[in-house]
Amino acid sequence: MTTEIVSVPVIDLEAASVAEPGSEELAQARAAAEQLGIIQVVNHGVPQQLIDDFHGSIGRILALPPAEKEKLASPTAHPYRGWRQWPDDYGRLELERFSFGQYDDPASAAAAGVPEEYLDVFAHANVWPAQEPGLREVARAYHDANVGVARRVLALYARALGVPVETFPGRTPEYTTFVVNDYPTWTHPEPGTDEEKLLLLEHADSSVLTVLHQEGDYAGLQGQRPDGTWISVPIVPGALQVFTGSLLTNWTNGLLKPGRHRVVAGGTVTRRSTAVFVYPSLDTVVEPLDVFVGDGEPEFDAYHVGRAAVGSVEDYLQVFGRPEQVAAWREGRPYVAAVQEPA
Repeated sequence: MTTEIVSVPVIDLEAASVAEPGSEELAQARAAAEQLGIIQVVNHGVPQQLIDDFHGSIGRILALPPAEKEKLASPTAHPYRGWRQWPDDYGRLELERFSFGQYDDPASAAAAGVPEEYLDVFAHANVWPAQEPGLREVARAYHDANVGVARRVLALYARALGVPVETFPGRTPEYTTFVVNDYPTWTHPEPGTDEEKLLLLEHADSSVLTVLHQEGDYAGLQGQRPDGTWISVPIVPGALQVFTGSLLTNWTNGLLKPGRHRVVAGGTVTRRSTAVFVYPSLDTVVEPLDVFVGDGEPEFDAYHVGRAAVGSVEDYLQVFGRPEQVAAWREGRPYVAAVQEPA
């Protein structure tokens, strides 16, 4: 009998990783992966001190005056490097973000084993704030620990599905992206609607798995149930949230559901989340695996990780870029979106 998911399960990752086939732990993990695409894990092996150190360091950067943060924008308007902010349709601040590239430059990527044809993905520099000289080291350690969690959860899902843990291709280095999101407290009334203010629109990640840490005083993160309704992802002390991305859905030929989610406004303090998006290595072609296709037909097209990464900025700007942002990118100069100053 399938376990119906009525809330986001909290899974002891250490215990589930050694649970026997047919156990409640594996049944719960499979049900969540098939129905919701979101789990929370505890006993995950990431030291709380490392989490606190990273959040303390990046938090001090995000608390700087706006004029200081503007200096930390990407010098080339790269949307996935350094600090940025964006307004809603009324010019009100919805989100601040600080993003890190996996490697600081193409030489570092090559030394890590990235094939030459994908080195341009790392041609735009990371921004490491002089105000926090220890941020680079702690960010790298935090990133690596979260990649380790993603590997363990992927192995857990394989065991829950009854397939060998090596079923999912595991060439290294994985390709990753890494962002910190700061959502402001929302004091503005929404004109003409009773709906909750969305600070981040509903979507599913394009990764295999995304590992996220959230902090704040309200459950602003929501996941979508199979019937289309929304469920809050509560803030559980010490827990990490793991989202299934569209590439794991592809690999499993639709068996595992992508974790559709959104962020709503609320609370009395700024909400912060950090997310490490974990993809296969850049030379991987993702397509439904034979074990999940069986005698049927693949439901998904092949997806080339490296080609998508090379074109990711252009693809993003084509859909979401404001004209002045696109112009800055074309001209290789910084871009900072204008927002209304608080009253």
